[in-house]
Amino acid sequence: MLTEFKEFVNRGSFVELAVGFVMGVAFQAVVSTLTERVLTPAIAMVFGQPDFDALLTFGAVDPETGQQAGSVGAVLTSLLNLLLVAAALFLVVKGYNRLRRQQPEEPEPQADPEDVVLLREIRDSLRERS
Repeated sequence: MLTEFKEFVNRGSFVELAVGFVMGVAFQAVVSTLTERVLTPAIAMVFGQPDFDALLTFGAVDPETGQQAGSVGAVLTSLLNLLLVAAALFLVVKGYNRLRRQQPEEPEPQADPEDVVLLREIRDSLRERS
């Protein structure tokens, strides 16, 4: 069983998945900061602070928080946050793609001249005969 576990951990896909997960967690911090510190304040400056949590509430009042149990406004707030995170993610990916395009690509290796290819074929056929 220990051998199987070792094989599982040493497989490339497991390591790639772990690296992807760690990068995703780090990237989430960037997107959250962009959403909370840039996009939400910018929207608040233009439209005022959006607070839908008290909109269309229903159900019993929670004694600890003083809010009603159900809230359609809370769902609207979550949807707005989802759109903000999607917009932040779009901006980050767009900036990343722009930076990638600016980096010079490595030139593709040029094909050998026709006479060199022909000489190699002759060399290979002479080796086969001997």
